[in-house]
Amino acid sequence: MNPYRINLKSLKDEPVKTTPENVKESNEALFYSKMNLPAAAKNCGMSGKEMQLTFREYLKYHPATYLG
Repeated sequence: MNPYRINLKSLKDEPVKTTPENVKESNEALFYSKMNLPAAAKNCGMSGKEMQLTFREYLKYHPATYLG
């Protein structure tokens, strides 16, 4: 019996359904630098490329907020 054996079933994440609420939360987290792109994509159930395209669309319609 190997104490270092990894259970492969425990490594898989449950799939996340993409909802507008999840996408909005992820886009706002990216906008305010609370999440990185892979974490945001995982949060809303998208691939990295899909999240990148969605975030660029978000940036088109939301002006930058600068303090100063």
